[in-house]
Amino acid sequence: MRQVLHQYPAERDDIADLVTRRPLPGPGLAQVDPFLFLNHHGPQTYRPGNTGLPFGPHPHRGFETVSFILKGEMAHLDSGGHESVIRAGGIQWMTAGSGLIHAEISPASFKRDGGPLEILQLWVNLPGRLKMAKPAYTGLQREDIPAIPVEGGTVNLISGSFGDDRGPIESLTDVAMMTVELEAGAKLDLLAPSGRAVFFYVVAGSPSANGTPIKPHHLATFGSDGDTITVETETPATILYGHADPIGEPVVSHGPFVMNTREEIVQAIEDYNAGLFGKPPVIR
Repeated sequence: MRQVLHQYPAERDDIADLVTRRPLPGPGLAQVDPFLFLNHHGPQTYRPGNTGLPFGPHPHRGFETVSFILKGEMAHLDSGGHESVIRAGGIQWMTAGSGLIHAEISPASFKRDGGPLEILQLWVNLPGRLKMAKPAYTGLQREDIPAIPVEGGTVNLISGSFGDDRGPIESLTDVAMMTVELEAGAKLDLLAPSGRAVFFYVVAGSPSANGTPIKPHHLATFGSDGDTITVETETPATILYGHADPIGEPVVSHGPFVMNTREEIVQAIEDYNAGLFGKPPVIR
């Protein structure tokens, strides 16, 4: 079993009236290669007549974004012509690749009626050979995602494998990603293949990982010894869990762009300003 090395708290960094916690990047932890960034928005309840999510059109290049809608709804529009509204339990997987402009906002019905909201957004890096890949987007509702029953809970499998099951997203870099919902008194073995980086964030509850209690809203890092993480719970818990091969390349980031060199960042800015990312989506 892999030993827990450290726990990193999600620091509060609210965006307007959106409650936001960020464990990555944070003090002492720049990345968990290839995982770059995680925002945990909510949980909170919006009143009727609210202004919704504040993420209007903005560009990305060089990585992928994965959004997990745990509560509420989120609308997606981008310069590639993709458009969807994803409800609670669904996900959005976007490959920014060579460049997209997207918006993540609340649909009109949510702004009118309000309600609970909780969203996770994860950034997954791409290696240099794929940073200019063709942009792509997939939106999945809860019913599109395998909900695999385990003793004392459920594994919602987004990508990669869990036992004999395979997630509906085929990641460009074979990233395995899932949310794990466990009841009190559950025990579950999660595969953590040798040589792969592990992503383990506690969304709610306080489970233990290989005997070490992990605090709520904390990201745990693990040693390379072993290939299993055994999760046990005394109270209900929700975990964002994944694993992937480290890329091992330089990371140069500037706002919404993540590349390998400063020169590539400059090129991304020039390309965006020249309109090569397409036309910004129109918010109606």
